[in-house]
Amino acid sequence: MELTFPVVDFSKLNGEERATAMEMINDACENWGFFELVNHGISHELLDTVERLTKEHYKKCMEQRFKEMVASKGLEAVQSEINDMDWESTFFLRHLPESNVSEIPDLELDYRKVMKEFAVELEKLAEQLLDLLCENLGLEPGYLKKVFYGSKGPNFGTKVSNYPPCPKPDLIKGLRAHTDAGGIILLFQDDKVSGLQLLKGEQWIDVPPMKHSVVVNLGDQLEVITNGKYKSVMHRVIAQTDGNRMSIASFYNPGSDAVIYPAPALVEKEADKSEVYPKFVFEDYMKLYAGLKFQAKEPRFEAMKTVDSTVNLGPIATV
Repeated sequence: MELTFPVVDFSKLNGEERATAMEMINDACENWGFFELVNHGISHELLDTVERLTKEHYKKCMEQRFKEMVASKGLEAVQSEINDMDWESTFFLRHLPESNVSEIPDLELDYRKVMKEFAVELEKLAEQLLDLLCENLGLEPGYLKKVFYGSKGPNFGTKVSNYPPCPKPDLIKGLRAHTDAGGIILLFQDDKVSGLQLLKGEQWIDVPPMKHSVVVNLGDQLEVITNGKYKSVMHRVIAQTDGNRMSIASFYNPGSDAVIYPAPALVEKEADKSEVYPKFVFEDYMKLYAGLKFQAKEPRFEAMKTVDSTVNLGPIATV
């Protein structure tokens, strides 16, 4: 059977088709861990500018560096599968709690300005989406944002990646399979060059490139907070032999000191109360994830259960 990747028209949330759109989002969160948004309210003009400036920046500042790295490691001539690195060229921008956009070297002034503007739009969209998830889950409005808040507000940052043409895509991945550690992830990706795939059951499924869409996926923290009702899902990037794929992924994550635990309102509804996800401080999870990113998430959750007892869980900051 042909599986249809869930595409949600965000504008329908304001009309009589709201219930259908909400149900699509809920089904995607339960069964896919991913969905694609169209008519999400971020201007196409802004998206086009972000794309143009990102591609220009790669050509001007990143492409040569990537080629030199490939040459220095002899990667064009690999004969066997490479499992300890990815065929990608990336840099990171941090927006919250404090922005570092003005400190990143080599960024043109207009690119910095546009990425800051883009981040403001994405932050709003991420918070809207978290409230839609609350509504679907039967949690009070603002619950997820509050849990993510910690004492300084959420961690929000962007990974800007390019996946250049790769001579041996069967031997080296653009990005190895992993689940995302954080909260909710908003991706603006190339609309021509594909490569992103998610694991559904035993099958790798392409996330279709669509112009001006935003791909949303759920991180490990939402799986914990929903006690497994929603899932973070393994995904990977397959490098292409031709075409350079742009990927701009923005991560709306809990604050470092936020305490993450299954929402009591959801655990209460469950018949079997023995299968409960752990409670931990987000930063502790990230330390563990750093070394285990490309492995299954379940052992990470198990490991956090043993950390559990040592966590000093003071009163949770409410905002």
